Amino acid sequence: MTAPLHLGIRAHDFGQLPLQELIFKLKRYHFPHIQLAVQKSFPGSVPALSALSPGTAAYYGEAFRQAGIRIAVLGCYVNIIDPDSGKRALALNAFSTHLRLARDFGASLVGTETGSMQMGYTPDNFTEEAFQQVVVSVKAMVEEAERFGVTVGIEAGTNHPLYTAQLAHRLLTLVPSNNLQIILDCANLMTADNYLQQDAIIAEALELLGDRIAVLHLKDFTVSDGKIIIVPAGQGQLHFAPLLHYMKYKRPHIQGILESTPEEHVQNSVDFLRRLYEEV
Repeated sequence: MTAPLHLGIRAHDFGQLPLQELIFKLKRYHFPHIQLAVQKSFPGSVPALSALSPGTAAYYGEAFRQAGIRIAVLGCYVNIIDPDSGKRALALNAFSTHLRLARDFGASLVGTETGSMQMGYTPDNFTEEAFQQVVVSVKAMVEEAERFGVTVGIEAGTNHPLYTAQLAHRLLTLVPSNNLQIILDCANLMTADNYLQQDAIIAEALELLGDRIAVLHLKDFTVSDGKIIIVPAGQGQLHFAPLLHYMKYKRPHIQGILESTPEEHVQNSVDFLRRLYEEV
């Protein structure tokens, strides 16, 4: 008997809703787990990342626990390589706060991307200097995670210093702690130049990162005017079969999380992924 597909969603893809309304929607679509970026979903409770308290974590954590919904990823998407040392310190402090409070939320994984050497896209992100700054920051984050018995999840992306699976693997080698894991989003590895080689890119990512993948983000892409456009799962060109095969046979029960999926597209994406999961 094969493991079922464990499929969740980013909470803020439903927008900023009252807590009980969000829980109602999550139950309606049968999502047993979520990625929660609490400031994005509930800005009134967290006007600033520095405002997060043990009470905030306990309040939301208990509400989701009672609803039977797990927080698979506690999102804290900050710029851990900000060239302004003061801003970078604030970002790392915010991430440390999430690590400290993760257990109160009922989460064991706190996730982020690496950020950027400037605002938005910059070729500076593709330098060795940028990668080394990632290593310095992630080492500090992982040391903090080890103190609290939780895990740092780092997500790679094409415009960031971790823009390939090889670089993500290199980071894992340079920060050899099991408290560091990867959030794999293969749509984030696609560019207008490489998407036709996506089968090789996906296979390499699954091979290189293997059991260091904690969670998979599941979204899709199309290409328009030489640019990657993100769309809900099942509406684009991403080859999901190898990802679902990995989830079904290599890492049974690993959690997948829908991303960039507005509510009007949720059911179609869920049906698409579940149907393909049964077929692989």
